[in-house]
Amino acid sequence: MKYQVGETGRIVVARFEHKDNILQGLGEIAKKENIRAGVFYLVGGMQAGRFVVGPEKEEIPPVPIWRELKESHEIVGLGTIFWQGDEPKIHFHGAYGKRDDVKVGCMRENAEAFLVLEAILMEIKGVNAVRELDPVSNMVLLKV
Repeated sequence: MKYQVGETGRIVVARFEHKDNILQGLGEIAKKENIRAGVFYLVGGMQAGRFVVGPEKEEIPPVPIWRELKESHEIVGLGTIFWQGDEPKIHFHGAYGKRDDVKVGCMRENAEAFLVLEAILMEIKGVNAVRELDPVSNMVLLKV
C-alpha cells in the first residue's frame, strides 16, 4: 500500500441537465478549475452509458464485461479525478436502478444525464497522485 495525505480544497456544485455528458462535463470542470486531484459524488438520473461489471476471469490483464444503460435510471455514484499527462481522468463507480432492477459498475463511456443529475466535486490539495498506464494490466491506474 502507498498513500499520501492531503487536505480538502475547493468544493464545486454542478447540475448536469438533460442529455449532458457527465464524464465529459466532470473533465471540463477539472480542466477549467485546474483541479489536479478530487473526489466526486453523483445523484440523479442517467439515461445512457456503457459500464464495466467486472472481468470475465480473475486474470491479468483483465477482459472487461460490458453492460449498457439504454433508458432512464436513478443513479448514485462516487468517483475520483486524477490527471494522466495533460488530461483529467475520471474513475466513476455507480449503482443504476430502474423498477426492481439494479446494476452496479464502472461507468466508462457515453454517460448521459436524464432530466437532472447533481454533482459535488471536492478538490484534494497537497497530493501529487497521477494516473499512468500499467503495462501488466494494460489499464490506466493510480500512482501515488
